[in-house]
Amino acid sequence: MSATPSAADAYAPTDRTVPTRSRERASYDRELVHAILDADYLCHLGFVRDGAPVVLPTLYARVGERLYVHGSTGSRPLRGAGEDTGLPVCLTVTHLDGLVLARSAFHHTINYRSVVVHGVARQVTDPAERSAALDALVEHIVPGRVADSRPANAKELAATAVIALDLHEVSAKVRTGGPGDDPEDLALPHWTGVLPVTRAYGTPEPADDLDPSIAAPGYLTTR
Repeated sequence: MSATPSAADAYAPTDRTVPTRSRERASYDRELVHAILDADYLCHLGFVRDGAPVVLPTLYARVGERLYVHGSTGSRPLRGAGEDTGLPVCLTVTHLDGLVLARSAFHHTINYRSVVVHGVARQVTDPAERSAALDALVEHIVPGRVADSRPANAKELAATAVIALDLHEVSAKVRTGGPGDDPEDLALPHWTGVLPVTRAYGTPEPADDLDPSIAAPGYLTTR
């Protein structure tokens, strides 16, 4: 059994981060949370606007204990995050690792790793922080690309906005392993087990107007 993380290594549980079901799958371990966040770049950002819930898929990157979320200056969450009070949000990231097939339909489930972050997002207005955040987003999604692309110009930066969300109220939840069939179902003649799910990148497809003498960079062909 692993040691319980110290306060410095774990996020403090709150009423919003303690699950009501399957509490044994919850974790507040900082290293685990970081690993789950760093393994992806697509999140779902939830907030309330005009009295109704809104959930938007968008891109993110982690820099230390802060998430940067990409957006447009005209988007709803960016307008809300630019207000003095910021924008209360819930950000989620989920990895699907396997389909768990049990003998009974009821016990079918999935293996997954997920993180839920609650907090108040703010719009990044400092030019240096915003530029660094945008570089972090590009580099997180495609490592090596920042040095191999034209930097954004003033007009492009003016049309692009970034939300910052600090990692304070955070939890992870993980399921691994096989199905949990009822004892009376163990003799049933149905296949049972796990179908692993992985993400793989295909062969880079050049743009129609790309100079044919320019080969795909190594940071793409080795992914």
